[in-house]
Amino acid sequence: MELKLALGECSSSFDMEKAVCNHGFFMMSPNIWIPSTRSLRRPLRLADSRRSVSVTISHPPDYPFLVIQVQDSLSSADEAAILEQVGRMLRISSKDERYVREFQTMHSSAKEKGFGRIFRSPSFFEDAVKSLLLCNCGWKRTLDMARALCELQPEIALDNENGHLKRKRSKRKPSSSNSSESIQNFPSWKEMVSWPWVNAAYLEKRCNLGYRAASILQLATMFAQGKLEEDEITKTEQSFDPTISESLYQKLLEIKGFGPFICSNIMMCVGFYQRIPSDTETIRHLKQVYGKENCSKNTIAKDIVEIYEKYNPFQCLVYWMELIEEYESKSGKLSELDSFNYHLVTGSLFRDKEVNRIVSNA
Repeated sequence: MELKLALGECSSSFDMEKAVCNHGFFMMSPNIWIPSTRSLRRPLRLADSRRSVSVTISHPPDYPFLVIQVQDSLSSADEAAILEQVGRMLRISSKDERYVREFQTMHSSAKEKGFGRIFRSPSFFEDAVKSLLLCNCGWKRTLDMARALCELQPEIALDNENGHLKRKRSKRKPSSSNSSESIQNFPSWKEMVSWPWVNAAYLEKRCNLGYRAASILQLATMFAQGKLEEDEITKTEQSFDPTISESLYQKLLEIKGFGPFICSNIMMCVGFYQRIPSDTETIRHLKQVYGKENCSKNTIAKDIVEIYEKYNPFQCLVYWMELIEEYESKSGKLSELDSFNYHLVTGSLFRDKEVNRIVSNA
């Protein structure tokens, strides 16, 4: 089955490759970027949010729409759900197009490079969890944790489908043959809170998540309790008002393990670019690119304001564009990398052992 998502006003600025391959999220499961066809494959949720279907998204040259190949036939509600998720991932909206044009007007080299859309996930929950997975670890482990959560998802879905039946749970991971029988998607918050085996200790051990397991479950619980609401987050994503985004930022900070770096990365995914996710990589970047030799965790906030404030409200877009340019000058185009080598990218770019999350921010 083939669906079409009209680009509309986004037609003139949209480039599939550049819209996808500009953030480490595109390398993380369950996303699969196919360099030979410049297409993206992954599972997406159907309208009931329980079932998933594998899709392949491409943009034929000069077509005013995206082509979405779906393995199964869909209801009209399912089609609408798929189109909405694709539009979110690739930022096909009036707000995103307005921001692209404003940013490229402000920063002329951005237009030359076709930069302005930062890739994100089909759901806020996936963005938030993946932002958490970026923190305090090497890039290989980040990739491994995302993959492990996707491998666990069919088991969570099956347990929920069985109505919390008290059946013996296998301690081993599903075999590859079992995994192929169901689509491995990223877990949703609804699956997490409904899971009969929901337990931070088990989740931590099964997916090697460390402290992140408890944080993920707390995030899911906030949705279940109504402290975070999907409709309100959607309205925030569509808004131009920075005070609305600030409210969401403060709520996220209440989650144990969600510090300023993680929450700033999430806000970037939401579509507010005033906050730059700052970590050791940011310090390295300012030292090497801007000559801020004395930059440290104590001065980074001041240094960022000094360098990027003039680009308000697109500070983060400028920073990200600089990172992408820097990475690709050393490793080649990210869109052409073999997926088997994704875990090597950090080490191949910079040898500083203290900087171990470089592509986590790309």
